[in-house]
Amino acid sequence: MLTEAVAHKYFMSYGPDVMKRFMRLFGGKKPAKTQKVSEPSGVPDLPNAIPMHRAKYQIGQVLRHRLFDFRGVVFDVDPVFANTDEWYESIPEEVRPAKDQPYYHLFAENERTHYVAYVSEQNLVPDESESRVSHPDIASMFEFTDQGYILKSGQRN
Repeated sequence: MLTEAVAHKYFMSYGPDVMKRFMRLFGGKKPAKTQKVSEPSGVPDLPNAIPMHRAKYQIGQVLRHRLFDFRGVVFDVDPVFANTDEWYESIPEEVRPAKDQPYYHLFAENERTHYVAYVSEQNLVPDESESRVSHPDIASMFEFTDQGYILKSGQRN
């Protein structure tokens, strides 16, 4: 059954008579004013809560690195850094990204080779080129369509 707030939102645009008829049919008084729903803080109220971050980019999206000359297709996203400390500390301190942000797994390529890259969100930007990424593992997970790289049905959660 529709709530009064939902009824108000959808039927008031058709005029007050429709709203009155709806309220007579389904009961109730004048609809309550809608209230803005606040976004969750990102941290559940649990003792061992892990901060939840929203990824800016999507699985299948083609991105390029902001500083280095490579691009790739996103095949997985970690909400925060989830690699080894050794890997993290191997990044020069002056360009080392924060751990507290989404990290993306890319089927990556540059002029010389193909590889899997693990990159912080702050270092990625959408790739505006129209060319396909030629990484050999892309075909195992994605189909290329007019809409871009789409996960194969067996790869979806």
